[in-house]
Amino acid sequence: MLNHLPKTVQVYEVGPRDGLQNEQAFVQTEDKIRLIRALEKAGLGRIEITSFVHPRWIPALADADRVAAEFQATSSTNFSALVPNMRGLERALRTDLTEVAVFMSASETHNVRNINKTRDDTYLAFKPVFEGCAAANIAVRAYVSTVWGCPYEGEVDPCETAKVAARLLEMGAYEISLGDTIGVGNPAQTCRILKMIEKEVGLDRVAMHMHDTRGMALANCLVGLEYGITTFDSSIAGLGGCPYAPGASGNLATEDLVLMLHGMGIETGINFDDLIAAGRLATGLLDRPLPSRTLQACLASEPTE
Repeated sequence: MLNHLPKTVQVYEVGPRDGLQNEQAFVQTEDKIRLIRALEKAGLGRIEITSFVHPRWIPALADADRVAAEFQATSSTNFSALVPNMRGLERALRTDLTEVAVFMSASETHNVRNINKTRDDTYLAFKPVFEGCAAANIAVRAYVSTVWGCPYEGEVDPCETAKVAARLLEMGAYEISLGDTIGVGNPAQTCRILKMIEKEVGLDRVAMHMHDTRGMALANCLVGLEYGITTFDSSIAGLGGCPYAPGASGNLATEDLVLMLHGMGIETGINFDDLIAAGRLATGLLDRPLPSRTLQACLASEPTE
């Protein structure tokens, strides 16, 4: 029996950044902008549009400055971008964005392998970023990766996640997004993690970023709903693979998440038909079927010419 579920949920769309960054073929700037506008039209109130990383590391987002220049926060939509360091923040500050995101791992090994820094060194690197954002009145969201499992260390102790989350909140993050980077989480484990986070830092500033590599993302989100989580990350059409499981799906598809939430009577502010249209556009831009089960079902039921 489901109890005390939230009446409304925010869906934080990561497809234009976390999804497209994994694509081998470069999606043209104009097409990225079209996709973001389609997501905005569908009612996505929070959209992460790009990442200010060096193009050498993520060639797919080499046009970050051009994309970001097209967007500014409105009364209904907030746009954000990932920044890895001060150089990334300096680029973001030349735009009209009012929010950025930073990222690190709960697993020490993954943090070193992913960004070539220990966690302690990462905090030091973040210090001027948080200070710069505070001075410019820029909100900071923080991702914590490998919360449910690490490709190098296996299952991660929830205590480690709680320590990282507490430190990032103390530094000035307004929200912590907990990520199942390799998609290994299950509902019982999600209960253990959320209980620990609730005990140590509370859940009012916590979001969940689940991957669907093993088909468990929605089940884990359901646990999050029962714990009162009201922000979930997802990616249009399921864009974004899992780098540690070649060929596997990665990000939870926005269409799948929204279908479940609406079916449970939970409001999102998203127009489902417009969301499917955005997914259809994403499919066309990538010129291949994408992982979203809901999108595939909707497209299959459309009349053919």
